[in-house]
Amino acid sequence: MREVDWGGRDRRLTEGVRILCGGEDGKYPAANSLLVQGRSEAIVIDPSVEVVARGGVPVPVDAVVNSHAHEDHVAGNGVFPGARVHVHEADLPGIRSLDGFMAVFGIEHVETRRRWRASVLDEFHFAPRPDARGFRDGDVFELGGLAVEAVHLPGHTRGHSGFRVDGGVFYLSDIDLTGFGPYYGDAWSDLDDFEASLRRVRDEEADWYVTSHHKGVVEGRKRFLELLDAFEAVIGRRHDAMLEFLGEPRSLDELVERRFVYRPHVDTLLVEHVERRTATLHLERMRARGEVDEVEPGRFARRGRRGRAGAIRAAGSLSALRGEPDVEG
Repeated sequence: MREVDWGGRDRRLTEGVRILCGGEDGKYPAANSLLVQGRSEAIVIDPSVEVVARGGVPVPVDAVVNSHAHEDHVAGNGVFPGARVHVHEADLPGIRSLDGFMAVFGIEHVETRRRWRASVLDEFHFAPRPDARGFRDGDVFELGGLAVEAVHLPGHTRGHSGFRVDGGVFYLSDIDLTGFGPYYGDAWSDLDDFEASLRRVRDEEADWYVTSHHKGVVEGRKRFLELLDAFEAVIGRRHDAMLEFLGEPRSLDELVERRFVYRPHVDTLLVEHVERRTATLHLERMRARGEVDEVEPGRFARRGRRGRAGAIRAAGSLSALRGEPDVEG
């Protein structure tokens, strides 16, 4: 396996831990990869498109560890055909085959799905790894005098995980502490799980907190908690903004068009998909909390507001939103 000099993009945190920095501080579609080397083995966590472009990393790699099954975190899996591949068992289907990977997103629009599939192959170099192995929360990779412990942090995907590395390093992956906020826009995303993961990671004690994007390395717990608070607050702001918008009866399509995740000028392939899934999760939460009512088939309003069609339909669920029949009983 070829060893590649990364020059100034190779940042060493401890004797055994290095950050291989993606372009523009890991701005998507780039990402930051973690290289961890002990006396007996070396692993690379989340080999990025930059790893593909450079053709490798600075040391021979025994194993690839994916924090989750998203395109920017698995791009370099094919660069290391002789290395073992590990991911949390909940995300294994997304590593083992392209069909499994596509299921993580759950894209319903046929043309969008076709174009995304092509992008995953052409731009992110997806290479199926049917040999991938699943790990669980608390499993430890012993590298010889250096240990890496998996910490299951679901919500972004079912298997999304962080890693606790000897020497005071915690890899947060896509709990990336950006102003964009948490991403839970796919079929395998879950809002409640994401919030539980944010509560769990709050207790982590580390000298360096490493993110996949933008922030890169955050030094010290005080700064980490400040950024974590701001990151988590985005969820509440989205929710409140949607509730305000539902001061008048609105459909899911109207919520998608209004946009509560991306700014209006953003024009990428998955914008509508992400907005739809995000709005659906928030509407489910509103319904569970008694914050909204379905005032007409497929139209929702803040509790206490009535649509022009007449009385509020208090019974039922989000069945109309999902295109499913109402189920009695």
